[in-house]
Amino acid sequence: MPASYQTHIGMFTRKSTFLWAAVGATVGLSNLWQFPSLARMHGGGLFVLLYLCCLFLITLPLMVTETVIGAWARQGVVRALDGLVRRAGAAKAWMLVGRLSTVAVFLVLSFTAVFGAIALAYVFYGALGRFSGAGQAQAVGTLASLVSDPDKVSVFMGWHGFFLILVLWVSAQGVVSGLERAFRLIVPGTLVLFLALLAFALWHGQVGVAFDQVLGVHPENLTWNSLRAALFQAFFTLGLGMGVWTILGAYAAPGTPLKRSAVVVVLLDALVAVLAGLVLFAVAAQSSLPATERGFSLLFVSLPVTLAGLPASQFVIASVFLLVVMVVWSTALALLEPLVSRVSEWTGASRGLAVTVAGLAVWLAGLATLFSFNLWAHYQPGGATVFRWVELLAGGVIIPLVAMLVALFVGWCLTRHLSRLMLGEFSSSLFAVWRWVMRIALPLALVYISVYYTAVSLTSLCDDAGASWCRASSVSGQEKPLSPSESAPEDDNILYHGV
Repeated sequence: MPASYQTHIGMFTRKSTFLWAAVGATVGLSNLWQFPSLARMHGGGLFVLLYLCCLFLITLPLMVTETVIGAWARQGVVRALDGLVRRAGAAKAWMLVGRLSTVAVFLVLSFTAVFGAIALAYVFYGALGRFSGAGQAQAVGTLASLVSDPDKVSVFMGWHGFFLILVLWVSAQGVVSGLERAFRLIVPGTLVLFLALLAFALWHGQVGVAFDQVLGVHPENLTWNSLRAALFQAFFTLGLGMGVWTILGAYAAPGTPLKRSAVVVVLLDALVAVLAGLVLFAVAAQSSLPATERGFSLLFVSLPVTLAGLPASQFVIASVFLLVVMVVWSTALALLEPLVSRVSEWTGASRGLAVTVAGLAVWLAGLATLFSFNLWAHYQPGGATVFRWVELLAGGVIIPLVAMLVALFVGWCLTRHLSRLMLGEFSSSLFAVWRWVMRIALPLALVYISVYYTAVSLTSLCDDAGASWCRASSVSGQEKPLSPSESAPEDDNILYHGV
């Protein structure tokens, strides 16, 4: 690799690697277990258009901003923002933003690895025929045996450790030998496997029904709730506010067309979500899959039951969950990088040691989520498990707060000259739109996301505990937060950030 391509944190050797890494970071579980049901519930093709509008008008500008900050600084999110604050002559309090983003990505990765562990176990369960001829009760029992049985928690911990080893092993190889090679193999391989499953689903399923539910125009189902659902999905699916885009921008090879790549990534993210809906509803057209089902129960209970009735069901189920593992694997690799860069920059440790330290911390924090489903299931301070509080803290508070502060900082504290220097070639009209979104539109949207998410999540706890907020005026007649979320084995309000 040419010396000019080196930075102290490493750099990709090919321009196209940024695109593959960005797709791997963006396409997550929310594309598979959340978007299809939202599209069916909220107008089909009209919801897809609404979702694209939210992506391009609200969240894409922040995605580009975080990326160019990393490319400009060639450092992790903490040092990149620290340097930007100093250059702008802003108050030192702004430096807390980068540190908060590190906390957010740490929390999200801690429970992402747990979901990856379940998917990894399901690859083997499917291949060994655990779901052959299975009904709903048997599928629930299989999931409960893995996740909720206190006597088998060591098995669950084994799968959790296995998945984390896969992530840490790749990261320890370095930016080029590990991450670049992995993203260039895993992400295209995921897309190829996805297309193969799509072909199988369309061949053996009901194509017309699937297209009507995902892309059909149903204006009678489009409401104000649809706009909220599209906004939440557009924000959480991109993995903003966690330093991921900053580190990917720092790794990008010189000359990488970052803004154009970001647009392609957003389009691919939406395309994968739509194709996931076509696969799901084509094979489930004749099943009793509830129209509003999404999330944990959809992926780990209803989907195996649906696939069990197809030809070569063992191979199909194993392939589907292999796809899920590859999706979560690439997501986890991207989530780990801000932590590794922070440990390395903070302590001066080698990459191998930084990966080890970050990995051990993530493993220990992940045990809190893992035990929340079994050993600690009855420990519910304030009416919620430890996992639910961790998730609410990350998704309802820290991530929207960090994203809002980044938007406010670049919108109001940076000079026009410095902003244009970071953004590169930008027409005057696009720059004006970007500045307006950063200053006004995005902060307002993020305040709404945070307040609504937190309020409804807390209200949902009232069924389980008489917490103080339960005695206040409740949020009646509202849906639970329509960010990428759904239930875990023993929880009906589990939120998952599909980075």
